[in-house]
Amino acid sequence: MPESTKEPSLDLPEEQAAASPEMLDSQVQRAQDQLLQLKRQQELIEKQKRELEELSRKQEELEKGRSDMIEKLSRSLVVIERETYEAEKRVEQLKATNTSFADHLETLEKINPKTWSNADLHKELSKALSAVDEARAEYTKSLTKINAKADTEVIDPSPVVEETYYPPSDEVGFLVWLKRGFAFTLPLLVLGLTALLIFYFMLG
Repeated sequence: MPESTKEPSLDLPEEQAAASPEMLDSQVQRAQDQLLQLKRQQELIEKQKRELEELSRKQEELEKGRSDMIEKLSRSLVVIERETYEAEKRVEQLKATNTSFADHLETLEKINPKTWSNADLHKELSKALSAVDEARAEYTKSLTKINAKADTEVIDPSPVVEETYYPPSDEVGFLVWLKRGFAFTLPLLVLGLTALLIFYFMLG
């Protein structure tokens, strides 16, 4: 056959030209497997990226929350320590006041004028009045301190009571002895008057 009549042919490499259809299919399958593997690797990388981003976000959240709570807790501890100190001082004050009031109450309850002898009357009366004055002064002072540090009055102040007038000790002694002398001489006066009336009627 003349050269001019030959059909043109593809200029392929010898290996491809010589490759069989089975080999081409194998190469195509291998390329597809490589693409699938690359896709899986990409998905894995994206997953690791998301995990790293989430981890970074959590670390940032941790650091921010940690710093915030450290500041709040530190300030709160200072406030709590101050409040605890003030509360302990107030408890000590209340305990001391309680002891003082109990002592004064016991002292006042033990006062019994009926048991005083005439010889010790002046001394016992002065001692009792002094105990009352001390109790009143302690009550007023403690009441002011207790209510001053409270939002509301812990102890309501008692209504103002007019103080009883106590005459001087000499006057007290004179009045007491005057009353006692009158009580002692009253029977004699009655007896004397009775005798005078009888004598008067007898003469009449």
